[in-house]
Amino acid sequence: MPRFSHARSLTLLLLSLLALAGCETLDGFMAGMGKNASQKVVPVEERPVHDPIDSNTFTLTSATQTVVGEPQIVLAGPEDTFSDLARTYGLGYDDLLDANPGIDPWLPGEGTPVLLPTQYVLPDAPKRGVILNIATKRLFYYPPPADGELQQVMTYPIGIGRVGWETPLGDTTVIAKAKNPSWWVPASVRREHAEMGDPLPSVVPPGPDNPLGTRVLKLDMPGYLIHGTNQPYGVGMRVSHGCVRLYPENIEFLYALVEVGEVVTIMNEPYQMGRNDGVLFFEAHAPLEDDTVPAEDRLAALLDAEQDTNGQALNDHLKEHIRSLAAMPSGVPTSIVMYDAAETMARARVVHNIVERDPNEPTLSEVREMMDEVMAEDGAVETSIE
Repeated sequence: MPRFSHARSLTLLLLSLLALAGCETLDGFMAGMGKNASQKVVPVEERPVHDPIDSNTFTLTSATQTVVGEPQIVLAGPEDTFSDLARTYGLGYDDLLDANPGIDPWLPGEGTPVLLPTQYVLPDAPKRGVILNIATKRLFYYPPPADGELQQVMTYPIGIGRVGWETPLGDTTVIAKAKNPSWWVPASVRREHAEMGDPLPSVVPPGPDNPLGTRVLKLDMPGYLIHGTNQPYGVGMRVSHGCVRLYPENIEFLYALVEVGEVVTIMNEPYQMGRNDGVLFFEAHAPLEDDTVPAEDRLAALLDAEQDTNGQALNDHLKEHIRSLAAMPSGVPTSIVMYDAAETMARARVVHNIVERDPNEPTLSEVREMMDEVMAEDGAVETSIE
């Protein structure tokens, strides 16, 4: 697709609208996009600094709300890495990579503004139980609301199966739970480790060397689990042999809420549309390398099914704009009527840096080594449930 300057693209768009539908359509289009289109982007250093939002738990104010949260900006500290910032603000490592192209993930540099993609389009699925969208590497959980209370949704980053060890799709249930599980290492994983010169025992007991962490939710899919990890640096990446891993603090919280029998839906949707307060958002992630459905087919189906706020099909100009956003997937929901690449940064909430430095935490070189190690730590596993 040819790339034009922002001004030229907008001019062509408006002229096309005028030619196709007359002044009434043009006036309506301008009214729809003009509410914030001329908003001046205030430099980050001139904005007030707020406390960060709770990026894990949100309350839905209406049955039609399908976008939660808001983007945030934090100024990196002198020693902060993307791994530090991701875990502190409820994100995965890849989330920050995608949202911040051009910034060194290992040493962003003191004072560097880092966009935190803490706004999410909810999965297009019934708001019940656990939903895993492996394309966005996120888990969503809808706890049953008490009578008279609003629906809440909780969301956490996840690590998923790497190429060749794909996390399966479909509907399933939680059939067992376990604290401090043993890891019964599959023969295929033992062979892989043996070939790398790192033999594994047939069973790894509970403890700090157990890659399942301290909590396990066993699915009605033989060999597949939702679990913690002893290598949290891999959360938000394609690192496992098919299982789904969470930060230790997240799986402990989720474990206490999810009961045996809970419905689990596993989907693969890199492109999503959602609404909040009448504003239509589009969220794009890079499709998985081994996705069997062509990306253009996924996007076309989404665009054909979507309607504007008046219940009409999206016009060709909005579809082309959305396709241009999909071509540069950032994982950040974008208001599609804002023909401005700075739209997200303009409305992002600048927040305090709350990364806490632990004197016992690994050094930067040790973290890099662990990031390499997590690529071979997990397995499509069976675990003892007592």
